[in-house]
Amino acid sequence: MLKRNRSLRHLSVIASITSISLVTGCGAFSSDTSEGEGPIVVGTTSAPSTLDPAASWDGSWELFRNIYQTLLNYPAGASAPEPDAAESCRFTDDSNRTYTCTLREGMSFSDGHDLDAEAVKHSIDRIRKIAVDGGPAGLLGSLARVETKGDREVVFRLNKPDATFPFVLATPAMSIVDPEEYPADALREGGEVTGSGPYDLESYKEGREARLARNDKYKGSADRQNNAVTIRYFQDSDDMVGSLKDHKIDVTLRGLAAEDVVALEDRRGEGEIQLVEGAGTEIRYLVFNPKDPWARKAAVRRAVAQVVDRPAIAHSVYKDTVEPLYSMVPSGLAGHTTGFFDDYGSPSTSKARQILLEAGISERVPLTLWYTTDRYGSTTKPEFEELRRQLNETGLFSVTVKGRPWKTYEAGYRKGEYPVFGRGWFPDFPDAENFIAPFVGEQNALGTPYESHEITDVLLPESRRRSDRGDVVEQFEKAQDILVDDVRLLPLWQGKQYIAASEEISGVERSLDPSTIMMVWELSRKPSW
Repeated sequence: MLKRNRSLRHLSVIASITSISLVTGCGAFSSDTSEGEGPIVVGTTSAPSTLDPAASWDGSWELFRNIYQTLLNYPAGASAPEPDAAESCRFTDDSNRTYTCTLREGMSFSDGHDLDAEAVKHSIDRIRKIAVDGGPAGLLGSLARVETKGDREVVFRLNKPDATFPFVLATPAMSIVDPEEYPADALREGGEVTGSGPYDLESYKEGREARLARNDKYKGSADRQNNAVTIRYFQDSDDMVGSLKDHKIDVTLRGLAAEDVVALEDRRGEGEIQLVEGAGTEIRYLVFNPKDPWARKAAVRRAVAQVVDRPAIAHSVYKDTVEPLYSMVPSGLAGHTTGFFDDYGSPSTSKARQILLEAGISERVPLTLWYTTDRYGSTTKPEFEELRRQLNETGLFSVTVKGRPWKTYEAGYRKGEYPVFGRGWFPDFPDAENFIAPFVGEQNALGTPYESHEITDVLLPESRRRSDRGDVVEQFEKAQDILVDDVRLLPLWQGKQYIAASEEISGVERSLDPSTIMMVWELSRKPSW
């Protein structure tokens, strides 16, 4: 491999959100929602896979953030976790191994049961006890035990220093649940939810709709700008944008296709819809299965890396609404590099052929690339068709493409059925660690073991000892060197976050937290004129 020339960009954790104005008229905002206006209706293509936080390490968090509560969360504009269910939280030792939170007084769940320190302990302990495959237990690798002191104090004893632990507690996976409703050793069955978040879940139709109403028992940091929100789940962007234009929904959250973003930009100033653009940390990447007879070969993986044309995908498929990505850590986070570009440069068939020939591979390599049909938006299929075109046109590969709905797709890759498969990643928290740690180790978020002892036993522990996350760039650079050499994961692009909304809606710019999860309580209707 060529010596890498790393060019780092020390940027803020989350770039500021920019509004592309497509509206005219008055700009006054109102936090009042009258009884006759009805709920604000949000559309998204990312439906929950579960209603139990102990089972979810995926887009279900979009709903959880609004109906459950965590000890810490991200108020509008914050880039670091701040107390929510907690009154205060802090490390109470010098080694970053004891983290203590004190709850607010008088906390309760929506059913009236007390939310106390034991409820917090129960909620965290059950995640590890149930240990759902692909669930959030992997986020708690540094936790040794949870202790309580009285009704309001919770102490987290860590088995190793971990400066990122407050970020973990702020993820919706760590939502606090009622011990009387959520078993300690099993997931809650049925479609009921008992939380303490800003909203109650009034009703839920799987894959179709969630109705949220203001939770009057809520005590926390959210300053609700509305009384009710309905979230509707769509299969594709066309239907979602059509519903927005027809005034059936007020806001689109996730899943806008590139063509729809471009079309909305072209309608700038027509006075119907506003488009808000946020710098995002969402990424897309390919995963190679080490058990597949072809994908397990390092030469095959490197040959794929040598010919994949990221700028072509970004331009022809996504209409420049995404940016090419050359490392697993996206631009905007300390530790971002351009490792794959530094090693492979521009796409080259001749270099890829040489890689294969040196490994004794002279025939066309058969590969099947799998994608999910209903998780990351309707542009995913054209993206994989473009990947197939790029690989097959070299004459070095014989690639087929197949897709499945998310539930069966997820089950398939956890069983090791796919030679190569696509995944998207919305960060659990805004730190470079969260783009490396979840993907390595015997048990990881991919369901595909990836042992790298230098990363898991040396580099990540070193980084977790340092509270100043700007001081861990060297560790993350080294970790990414290993990822580039192995090519078990192949980053493709980094997304931007686009939200389209009716001109009647305000608060859109404030509604995304640093992990681009929507805080629907920030949305409100402008006053009628």
